[in-house]
Amino acid sequence: MHALLYAALPLFVGTVSVFAQSAGGAVPADVLKDLAPGGTLRAAINLGNSVLAQTDAATGQPKGITPDLARELGRRLGVPVELVTFDAAGKVFETVKSGAWDIAFVAIEPVRAAEMEFTAPYVIIDGTYMVPAESPLKTITDVDRPGVHIAVGLGSAYDLYLTRTIKNATIVRATGGGGREMIDLFVNDKLDVAAGVRQPLAAYGTTHPNVRVMDGRFMEIRQAMGTPKGRTAGARYLGAFVEDVKASGFVAEALKRSNQSAAVAPPAAN
Repeated sequence: MHALLYAALPLFVGTVSVFAQSAGGAVPADVLKDLAPGGTLRAAINLGNSVLAQTDAATGQPKGITPDLARELGRRLGVPVELVTFDAAGKVFETVKSGAWDIAFVAIEPVRAAEMEFTAPYVIIDGTYMVPAESPLKTITDVDRPGVHIAVGLGSAYDLYLTRTIKNATIVRATGGGGREMIDLFVNDKLDVAAGVRQPLAAYGTTHPNVRVMDGRFMEIRQAMGTPKGRTAGARYLGAFVEDVKASGFVAEALKRSNQSAAVAPPAAN
């Protein structure tokens, strides 16, 4: 786990914030108490999902949509931003009660919702399967059968989902929890299936012709912002923030800047 501190400077020129136009631009005290109790917004960044965050080769610092969202939120709150980095979403959730962070970017999951307040999603990505190129498993529905072994990252959204839904196949968990660890487990242990986020699986497949990424998805991964349970004022503010950055084009532009293809989530239902 690593942390980097940033001043709360604007990153998206041209976005008109509905927050800045509110009463004098003031942020309510209870919101600041929830989201930056120590005077700094500490944002958990999962570097294990390349759609959401990457490490800048030149600076070694996190970049991508989630660091951009964290810095924009800090700008609107008027506080510095500290990026607390993790290599897997499961590790972010493991620290929800430790006070290591104030906001996080992880997928909405019932297990996590017991400990976290979630916004509506800002991005939706596919959870899908990768198999050896000559595998007899052709479609998503072929996978859940006796004798099939599925590699997953421990504590990932797809681990939690498949744990609830797989009836016949066997789930094998990569203890590191990250996408790369899951692929290594799949390859090294010669497992039947790797389950993960479509984009990094597809990227791996482009340089490894001995594997095949399936069409379709076994789950819709709804990436959201969250804060520890009980921070209700902060959670309401985050919910409004997410709707604003979707509507304004911030989310789409942040994905474009980091060369990531993913679907911007629709507006939250009223």
